[in-house]
Amino acid sequence: MIDVTRNQKHKCILMTIYSGGLRRSELINLKVADIDSQRMLIKVCGAKGKKDRYTLLSERLLPELRMYYIKYRPSHYLFEGQEGGPYSGTSIERICGNAVNKAGIRKHITPHSLRHSFATHLLEQGTNLRYIQELLGHSSTKTTQIYTRVASNALMKIRNPLDNNPH
Repeated sequence: MIDVTRNQKHKCILMTIYSGGLRRSELINLKVADIDSQRMLIKVCGAKGKKDRYTLLSERLLPELRMYYIKYRPSHYLFEGQEGGPYSGTSIERICGNAVNKAGIRKHITPHSLRHSFATHLLEQGTNLRYIQELLGHSSTKTTQIYTRVASNALMKIRNPLDNNPH
């Protein structure tokens, strides 16, 4: 999805959602100052439950954001609409839908799917569930545990080493 998106702003929107496991509303409310390139973190202010948190900033995203910033010069919000002010949620849905179609993906994918992918991929890499909970801003581990079911599908594809050696 990301690789087929040519528009710099649209590409950065998709990458930022995935990089930080952001909700659509969290992306819309990001300010330029919320990108902490020194610590490679994104500050998410007043998220669901009115809590602030930090999440990950991808090393691959940072240069893309820098190019985006030079081209678009956002003044307040990181991603601004054409009239200034926050970007619209429906535009983000459209960007995602266009990227899905262009990539030839047949599944139903929304911006929230990128958040789920972020969590699932971290879990598959062996990241502690408690850290994932913090990154996603879940108050309860029960909410985050949904991803353990998804990741267990990956476990079923692992071939047992005993089965590799027929002797």
